[in-house]
Amino acid sequence: MLIVQKYGGSSLADADKVRNVAGRIARSRDAGNQVVTVVSAMGDTTDELIGLANRVAERPDARELDVLLSTGELVSCTLMAMALRTMGYASVSLSGAQAGILTDTSYGRARIAGVAPGRIMSEVDEGNIVIVAGFQGITEDMDITTLGRGGSDTTAVAIAAGLGADRCEVYTDVDGIYTADPRLVPRARRLDEIGFEEMLELASYGAKMNPRSIEMGMRYNVPILVASSFTDGKGTLIHGEVDMNGNVGEIRNRVRGIATDTNVAKITVLGVIDRPGIAASLFEPLAQADISVDVIVQNASVDGTTDMTFTVTRTDLARALEVVQPVVEALGSRGTVSDDSLAKLSIVGSGMQDAPGYASRMFRALADKSINIDSITTSEIRITCLVNESQVADAACALHDAFQLDAPQE
Repeated sequence: MLIVQKYGGSSLADADKVRNVAGRIARSRDAGNQVVTVVSAMGDTTDELIGLANRVAERPDARELDVLLSTGELVSCTLMAMALRTMGYASVSLSGAQAGILTDTSYGRARIAGVAPGRIMSEVDEGNIVIVAGFQGITEDMDITTLGRGGSDTTAVAIAAGLGADRCEVYTDVDGIYTADPRLVPRARRLDEIGFEEMLELASYGAKMNPRSIEMGMRYNVPILVASSFTDGKGTLIHGEVDMNGNVGEIRNRVRGIATDTNVAKITVLGVIDRPGIAASLFEPLAQADISVDVIVQNASVDGTTDMTFTVTRTDLARALEVVQPVVEALGSRGTVSDDSLAKLSIVGSGMQDAPGYASRMFRALADKSINIDSITTSEIRITCLVNESQVADAACALHDAFQLDAPQE
């Protein structure tokens, strides 16, 4: 089998952990597999490099910052190759560029445009264990880019797709995907398997996986195993052939998980004249600034004006306000207000659209805990509420109980 593995920064925090991971890679090779491994930067290296850059420059240049941040993964992959060679295994380290990871030019949050896996495959054919620096790639103009938080997950799935690998294995500090964040909900239960669509919703709304990696796995039908790098547990398999129907007579079998996300900020544009094109004039500049928008709510028009509310990540709030301000002035709005004390709370389940009662049960569970709902948005398999961040743990526990997620689902 050809397997692509990925190890996160917490799994590589020091030399002992690097050697431990090298032993895991070696065991996979001894089992007869061809192995390509993607690694993140060691421990908190990325945060430390960002801090260093901010001490040197008030607003570090995006291109230069990407070059700096890419060095963290280079350290990890070269050390891993050294550790494997010391153990007697032929190994070679490759940067994202050497591995053929091609990206667009959005520094700090680049998207993978393609993978040219020739170099990786030739090294594998020569008998090498290939160690690839995750989180990075290269543009057509040969500029180094980084993929944003969780980018090494996306690197691994993209390489697996490009190589036609049998499976992508993502090893991290948790032993799989849970029905909720165990740090908030102690009774959360590990799932043995989950479908791509449900996992994409969970990841997009706070679960511990990069949404782009799930999206890519779904597009190219690459099964993804999420497991612990510290234990030998079964983990959770994310794939496209999961029967999620269960016992359709019981509501608890329709909700698969609860996602929480505290990286949320709300912006409201007040008193916008209600006419065609207003939404486009507001959201097009945000898209051009590469700022993602979610949970859009437009109030009913009163006296020809309306309020427009939307959410962005907290990390994008200041930049989003800068982008929106000239638009607001041009539209003759009464101004903007923002709130960064909220959190997203979502229930996800592919069976919800076929049966009534999920929204009412969700809202009742929150009401019984005196948790106010700020805004609501839905998809076919998700209902999301904005609540106060200080109440998100209580809210998640309430929903976990309401939908009986601690009980194994048939």
